[in-house]
Amino acid sequence: MMQLTIDREESLALHDQVAAEIRKAIADGEAVAGETLPSSKYLATVLGVNQNTVLRALRILRDEGIVDFTRGRGVKVTGSPSKSAVIMKVAELLTFARVRGYKGSDIIALIESMS
Repeated sequence: MMQLTIDREESLALHDQVAAEIRKAIADGEAVAGETLPSSKYLATVLGVNQNTVLRALRILRDEGIVDFTRGRGVKVTGSPSKSAVIMKVAELLTFARVRGYKGSDIIALIESMS
């Protein structure tokens, strides 16, 4: 079972603390790919936060590619924090390139030419 804690005195937002604790649990092997996480309601109760705080943290992790939501099946671990870091950097690259007029296909072609 994951051991999650938050610090209400910390300047970091509660949802960011929850996301960080889940990332750490995955990195430490407390939760592995394919495993279903405890429900958001349970996590909220254990951490003493609002369920929406946990849901916001889970959405962050979903956007990072670490977890996936499946209706009726809960939240499953799908990746690792290191994979998440790569996904975040790719998203940054795409945003940077789009502002400068490049399309996704342009970036793919550029990356393939460098491989």
